[in-house]
Amino acid sequence: MPDKKKTRKKTGTQDTVGAPVKRPRGSKAAPRSRPKGGTRRPRVTRPPAPATRSKVDKPSAPGFRRAPLRLAVIATVYRYLSHAQHFVDRFLVGYPYEGEWRRPNTKVVSLFVDQTPAGDQSADRAHEFGFEVYPTVTQALRCGGPELAVDGIIIIGEHGDYKSNELGQILYPRYEMFKQCVEVFEAAGRSVPVYNDKHLSYSFEKAREMVADCHRLGFPLLAGSSLPVTWRLPDLELPYGCEIEEALMIGVGGSDAMDYHALEAMQCMIERRRGGETGVASVQLIEGKKVWRAGGEGRWSKRLLEAALSRSDSPRGLTLEDGRTQDLLGSGELMKLVEEPAAYLIEFRDGLRATLLMINGAVQDFCFAAKLKGQADPVSCQFFLSPTPNVTYSACLVAKIDEMLTTGVAPFPAERTMIVNGILESCLRSKHGGHKKLKTPHLDVFYQAPRESHHAQD
Repeated sequence: MPDKKKTRKKTGTQDTVGAPVKRPRGSKAAPRSRPKGGTRRPRVTRPPAPATRSKVDKPSAPGFRRAPLRLAVIATVYRYLSHAQHFVDRFLVGYPYEGEWRRPNTKVVSLFVDQTPAGDQSADRAHEFGFEVYPTVTQALRCGGPELAVDGIIIIGEHGDYKSNELGQILYPRYEMFKQCVEVFEAAGRSVPVYNDKHLSYSFEKAREMVADCHRLGFPLLAGSSLPVTWRLPDLELPYGCEIEEALMIGVGGSDAMDYHALEAMQCMIERRRGGETGVASVQLIEGKKVWRAGGEGRWSKRLLEAALSRSDSPRGLTLEDGRTQDLLGSGELMKLVEEPAAYLIEFRDGLRATLLMINGAVQDFCFAAKLKGQADPVSCQFFLSPTPNVTYSACLVAKIDEMLTTGVAPFPAERTMIVNGILESCLRSKHGGHKKLKTPHLDVFYQAPRESHHAQD
């Protein structure tokens, strides 16, 4: 693994899940405004029910089409294939979903972008679609005036040139951007719905504070990955209140971008278990030959790995050479193809064992398997990822953001993303500390998953 020091910078390209200022192409980024210095972050263990309706965004009477909701976009970068481009473009021109072309009843009115690298699209999009680019987060939310002037906020702190910490986490300023929004809410005496892309923060404590803020001020907060809402092959949803004996996820890509996606995909499945989510007792991240040894010792299930691999459409190796199908696990080819395996071993407080296996070199899919109590055979599925440049699975998440903006209610709780933040950070600490098993009493996160399904099905 490459040496990752505090001073090292990353571009974040691993993941492809006052007066207005219009900057010309190639101009320097405006200086980033920062929130005022920190207070001690509160501890939240049993949050209230999912966020209530926003004071601004209340549903209209049937048959009445209200004026478009005004959106502010807060992003690190806006360039080709960045998350800002994927998501914001769909609010500008619409997106395909459930067999139709959806045009959200929204209007992007303002943008703050922290960096403008080569290929920046922010100025061109602003000119084409008639919104303004502002030099600070606060001004973007107030549209250059003295008061909060938008009905919803989209924070996309993914991609860009930022430093990494000793755990290898890219220090995207998601928390700082969010806290500036909170300051505007507090000054205005009201709040609006917020979507925060992917991790809430690289820090679990910062993520906990962000979720506490949304409950304290009463605004809906949606966050996370596109994987929980994309199509599943086959269309699997675990029965609500089921008893899960063990779960396993396979994924590919680098840390901490792609392992995050895989962990959140697994969490959206297992959170439906009996008793709901009650937190994580311990984690351990192991690598190399120890991963296969742990499977032989029963620390993760080979039967579940077989079930997950059976859902993959992208086996590597001999399949690419002559088209043959492969039993990757049974033939031993899996161990040959994966040069640097990693296992994220997670023990939940209710006794559930779950494992993420990152198996770069063997497949290119994200697949899940679980053993349910009373069933002899595992259940399994693939989380379908459509190809670039359209990555249509992003439209599935845009539909959920649109739903929150329209109804004023987040379709699933931000606590899901918060606990995944904590699991990933703790696993990386295990790796950094010599791959030791770590107890995680701080991951005492309680929440209930929604009963209804929210992934794409049509």
